[in-house]
Amino acid sequence: MKAIINAQILLEDQIIEEGYLLFDEKIRGYGCISDFEETLSRLELSRDTVEIIEGEGRFVGPGFIDIHIHGAGGSDTMDGTQEALEIISTTVLKSGVTRFLATTMTMASDEIRAALEAIRERVKRQKNQKTAQILGVHLEGPFINVAKKGAQNGQYVVPPDFEWVKPYLDLIKIITIAPENDAHFEFIEQMKAYPKVKLSIGHTNSNFETAMSAFENGVTHITHCFNAMPSLHHREPGVIGALMSEPFTAELIADGIHVHKGLFKGLIKCVDKDKLVLITDSMRAGGLEEGQYDLGGQNVIVKEGACRLEDGTLAGSVLTMNQAARNFARHTELPLNEIVNLVSLNPAKVIGMDTDYGSLGIGKVADINIFDEHFNITRTFVDGF
Repeated sequence: MKAIINAQILLEDQIIEEGYLLFDEKIRGYGCISDFEETLSRLELSRDTVEIIEGEGRFVGPGFIDIHIHGAGGSDTMDGTQEALEIISTTVLKSGVTRFLATTMTMASDEIRAALEAIRERVKRQKNQKTAQILGVHLEGPFINVAKKGAQNGQYVVPPDFEWVKPYLDLIKIITIAPENDAHFEFIEQMKAYPKVKLSIGHTNSNFETAMSAFENGVTHITHCFNAMPSLHHREPGVIGALMSEPFTAELIADGIHVHKGLFKGLIKCVDKDKLVLITDSMRAGGLEEGQYDLGGQNVIVKEGACRLEDGTLAGSVLTMNQAARNFARHTELPLNEIVNLVSLNPAKVIGMDTDYGSLGIGKVADINIFDEHFNITRTFVDGF
């Protein structure tokens, strides 16, 4: 059993200013530090049998969950190797990410399948390793619109295909699609039998009406909103207009490059704060120096915090989750625990895994971060270790 004491405990709906957190592999208790000794006595524990960790007034919150990340540390999901996935898992742990969805992109079908098989193998062998744990897959390509491909390879774009994804539906948690390319919403209809897989609008040229119809048929998430989709226009509201009209959940790359920081506060006013999810969309250059890197076989130049193809197209990011939380905190007025919800509880809810992850609720898995007021991570626990 371990206990973090004299810390600010960030719960889903409150902050305990001078508190403690008691845990082993699960969260066992929390409260005001004045009640700590009584709690130990009630549980028939003592300081001699509990590992005491001094919080020194820092913040203690749940581990972060990134549901849209391609790579980091020089490796990419599409490398399709165990080594690459381990490097990503080790790298993102340093920024407080304890769980993530390995995210694919539009490449040749055999390359995507190879990546999925590698992820499946990694999920089997990652337990008890002190790295971030892969929860599944975000399939971002190839079911997109070539007109809004962004940094994806348009050569391999295809319409949504149920038979293609069927062997991997135990692994896939999110599928990004351009609904306008799903003839008669056939794919969307077939996916209704798999409610645990979230369908998301992204890399799309969808108009408002199509996006609204997709929502009515079960497409309830939006991939990196504002990016790779039509801009909001008062006569052609598009996907962003649909987001303002229906309770979609939505991803945001909060680096101040993909979306202007001035919109952060406005977005919170338009989208329920329980529906917004901060992501990194990080590519292999995440955590490394500026320079030239590869993304899906295309050359990417990383300079001044931005990742761009040679033609200037944004190509993912080098954002980390603790930086995303820090940026959002600086440019909104949300309480700190609600900022943390955007990078922990909300993403867990999107993929239906909030029973086990995403907050410091009693009985949940002990994925825990200790950090300062600038979201600098000082210690991270995965499964309590």
